[in-house]
Amino acid sequence: MALVEIRGVHKRYAALEVLRGVSLDVEAGQVVCLLGASGSGKTTLLRCINHLEAVDGGTILVDGQMVGYRRTRTGGLQEEPDRVTAAKRARIGMVFQRFNLFPHLTALENISEAPVQVRGDKPAAAKTRALELLAIVGLAEKADHYPHQLSGGQQQRVAIARALAMDPKLMLFDEATSALDPELVGEVLDTMRSLAGKGMTMIVVTHELAFARDVADRVVMMDGGLIVEDAAPEQFFNAPAHARSQVFLSRAQVTP
Repeated sequence: MALVEIRGVHKRYAALEVLRGVSLDVEAGQVVCLLGASGSGKTTLLRCINHLEAVDGGTILVDGQMVGYRRTRTGGLQEEPDRVTAAKRARIGMVFQRFNLFPHLTALENISEAPVQVRGDKPAAAKTRALELLAIVGLAEKADHYPHQLSGGQQQRVAIARALAMDPKLMLFDEATSALDPELVGEVLDTMRSLAGKGMTMIVVTHELAFARDVADRVVMMDGGLIVEDAAPEQFFNAPAHARSQVFLSRAQVTP
C-alpha cells in the first residue's frame, strides 16, 4: 500500500474547478516533485493532503487513513472532530512559502513548542530533540536567536526543523524557496536534499527544476487541475511525452 493514495480528487472555489479528478500514489521513501504553471492546482492538491483544504469529491489516504474525514455507516464521508484531524495532521510536516515562525520565540522554542503542546512531550526532551534538529539543518549556533535575527534561508531551515520535530511520515513543501533571495535558495535546497537522502517521503511543489531533476524519484506535471504527465526525471526532462510538459520546459529554458 502506498503511503499516500489520492483517488479522483475534486476541489472547487465557487464556479472554478481547481482539481478535476486527480489520482496519485506516493510510495514510502519517494520524492515526488509537482511542476506546472501558476493556477495548475499544485498547491491546492498539497493543501488537500493534510486537510488544510477540504475536498469536494474523491478521497486521500495518508498511511491508510483519511485526514479530516471518516466513513459513515452508509459509506459516505463526514468531517471528523478537529482534535482527531489535528492528531493525524501532526504526522504530516508542511513547509510553506512563508516561514510562519512565531516572532516572539527563539529558534529553539519554535521547534520545541509543538511536541510539548500537541504531543505532550516533556520540555527537556523536546529541547534536546530541537537542538539535534538545529544541528541537522546547520543552525546549532542559532538556537537562541529570534526570527528577526535570522536570514530568510535560516528561517526556512528552522521551519523545516520545526516540521521534523513531530517525527512526520510525510513532508510537504509548498514552494519552500520562492520567498527567498536567490543567494539563499541553495542552503534550503541542500537541507531538502539531505532529507531525501535519508529516505524521507516528500511531495514538493517547486519551480526549482534542477532540484527536481537531481533529487526527485518522479516528476508530476499538472495543468488545468489535472495530472498530464508522471515520469522519472530522466524521462521527463529529456523526452517529455505530453505537449504541455514540452511547452513548460521550453519556456523554463530547460532543454527536453
